[in-house]
Amino acid sequence: MHPLDLAVLVIYLAGIVAFGAYFSKSHHTIQDYFVSGKTIPWWAIMGSIVATETSTVTFISVPGYAYSRDFTFLQLVMGYMIGRIAVSVLFIPAYFRGQLLTVYQLLGERFGGHVKRLASGVFLLTRSFADGFRLFATGLVLAAVLRVLPQMDDLSRAVLPDADPTYTILILSVIVIGVATIIYTYHGGMTAVIWTDVVQLVVYLVGAAIAAWILLREIPGGWAEVRAVGDAAGRFRLFDFTGTFTKSYTFWSGVIGGAFLTTATHGTDQLMVQRYFCASNEHQARKALLWSGVVVFVQFALFLTIGVMLFVYYTQHAPGEMAAFMQDGSLRTDRVFPYFIVGHLPHGVVGLVLAAIFAAAMSTLSSSLNSSAAAAVNDFYVPATGGRRADAHYLRVSRVLTAIFGAIQMAVAIAAITLSSRVVDEVLGIASFTNGVILGVFLLGTFTTRVSQRAAFAGIIGGAALMLVVKLGTAVSWQWYVLIGSAATFIIGWAASRLLGEEVHAPSALRP
Repeated sequence: MHPLDLAVLVIYLAGIVAFGAYFSKSHHTIQDYFVSGKTIPWWAIMGSIVATETSTVTFISVPGYAYSRDFTFLQLVMGYMIGRIAVSVLFIPAYFRGQLLTVYQLLGERFGGHVKRLASGVFLLTRSFADGFRLFATGLVLAAVLRVLPQMDDLSRAVLPDADPTYTILILSVIVIGVATIIYTYHGGMTAVIWTDVVQLVVYLVGAAIAAWILLREIPGGWAEVRAVGDAAGRFRLFDFTGTFTKSYTFWSGVIGGAFLTTATHGTDQLMVQRYFCASNEHQARKALLWSGVVVFVQFALFLTIGVMLFVYYTQHAPGEMAAFMQDGSLRTDRVFPYFIVGHLPHGVVGLVLAAIFAAAMSTLSSSLNSSAAAAVNDFYVPATGGRRADAHYLRVSRVLTAIFGAIQMAVAIAAITLSSRVVDEVLGIASFTNGVILGVFLLGTFTTRVSQRAAFAGIIGGAALMLVVKLGTAVSWQWYVLIGSAATFIIGWAASRLLGEEVHAPSALRP
């Protein structure tokens, strides 16, 4: 790696850690640590939402999607925008009818503590494993990028002489990302998470924009050539109206499935909902969520455009370089953008774009750590101690749990090296359908009065069982999982309440 690129990367990592840790002095209670005293402006919350749902894998793989296919990925993003509208109408009003630190407290009010702890426990389990595997996937991307740089293989052999250089770089990437993120999240809490997310959003968008500008300059015909070649190859196709449940990125799976997916992830998952709690009121939270949809759409359009420009550049002007991202005769789309970054960007800019890749990884991980600590403390530890301990005690426990969850996810990421990619994909897939089950429980709490705690449990068990069958026994696209899981949970829970003959009229923010 060129010294200038290394300097940019090191300065960025050190700066972001110091910036995040700076906020530690403003925390005196767990309310400060987890919801920032409800003082964060809407535009910062918006930036944090966007940064959190943009991972390193997204930064690299979305351009690869357009390189090999087209713009149909945006159909899913259209669904994301519809889902945000649903969340703003169905759930955000409930978040501001009480003093909440976790979204699962609403389930406790409606169905009782057992359902709250079950939902929170599912969140903690799937978040720890799924985000640990995502950290592993991020490490793979970084290893692929860094291995293209000169002298990296020699450096990796100096660290672990007997290990494959890819695995050495992978382990080092996981450790660097994990330790840096744990430090600033441990000290700065949610305030640090949000403000560093804003910085990291700017960094990776600027990095992507600079890469796109340099790439366009490399194409002799400029944008006119990109449009002509891209149109001729079908790379700008936006809609696919194929009517099947087994194909992803169709209009139906993208818009309908994406809407349900976002309703779950942005409406009932602590990872995202915790940001709304940081807003001063319902209006600010809704504004942050809806505007984040606009930014996400523009962002993905940029990434896809980069993919088309890469297609035009390599197929028309540098076909001899395409062997670098082929393996066993197959195109590795996740290698196309990294190869261009390290091979065509000037020194200093390479360091900036590498910092952008690290930024995307750190923003997702920091959010996971803080939200996991929030769920563990508020849904388990505080009730177990009766809330009788001092604020300083709960704050210390929150920080310790942040570090523990960070260590767990790093351990999962490193352990994943010994697993096949097929196993990793299966675990990530299984983790994804729990969102549908939890959404189904929230819909039961919102739209029914007869469903009791026992009926809700029946819905959760039945919904999860059906999703296992769908996941392991069918070829249904993952983009339908949340719709199927939430519908099954809702229907089974409602039917169980009819069979049990129970009716509940307990007050709940879900049913004002």
